[in-house]
Amino acid sequence: MASTDSRVAIITGAGSGIGAATAKLFGAKGMRVVLVGRRAALLEETAAKVREHGGRPFVLSADLAEADAPKRIVAETLRQFGQLDVLINNGATIKVGPLETYTIADFDEHMATNIRAIFFLIQEALPALKRSDDAAVVNISSTVGSVVKPGNSLYGLTKAAVEYLSRSLAFELAPFRIRVNCLASGSVKTPIHLIWAGSLEAAERDLIPRIPLGRMAEPDEMAYWIHQLVARETSFATGEVFHIDGGQALGTPE
Repeated sequence: MASTDSRVAIITGAGSGIGAATAKLFGAKGMRVVLVGRRAALLEETAAKVREHGGRPFVLSADLAEADAPKRIVAETLRQFGQLDVLINNGATIKVGPLETYTIADFDEHMATNIRAIFFLIQEALPALKRSDDAAVVNISSTVGSVVKPGNSLYGLTKAAVEYLSRSLAFELAPFRIRVNCLASGSVKTPIHLIWAGSLEAAERDLIPRIPLGRMAEPDEMAYWIHQLVARETSFATGEVFHIDGGQALGTPE
């Protein structure tokens, strides 16, 4: 398949789920992709799939909770490819439970991974994005950023912040022709559900009754929308929060 998109993209949380699916699609479109995550083995699996689809991946193991991670990620990207055009902030952590179960360490980890890393990744990437002729940032939020789900106070708090940050930076960076959008993902079949539900089946039993379309999404469906938000054909869109959630934000089915 012929491709004309030679941009360089950083994708965090690229070892599995939405991040891995996005990396595979970006590679198939001709983009050079920097795969960021904590587990090198999973990143190598994603890299192999990207290569199978004709892409050129670069694996970069990093913990987003570490303060120096954004600087190192951007520096390594520029060292490897010499440019940076697209930033997909997908990596996140989650703990679910009632208020009294959270510790200060839990709070700090959520803020560091889900908010601070995004803020400073964009800051570190800014000089390179300003040099790009087609720069785009997509921050991944969640339906629980705008819809209350019991036990998600901490995770939902960070995702609501991601949505505000996306709109604020879209306005601030528009003069540089850098577009910033946010994808508020609904319930997707990814390993993150193992953290709070123990199994995908248990997650489905809890989540599907809350989704008007009556199913969870596949990671490839989210990857499609993420690519749409960085595509040249949609370059007039910025500052938007796109709810791709099977109608979940509309309310719980009767």
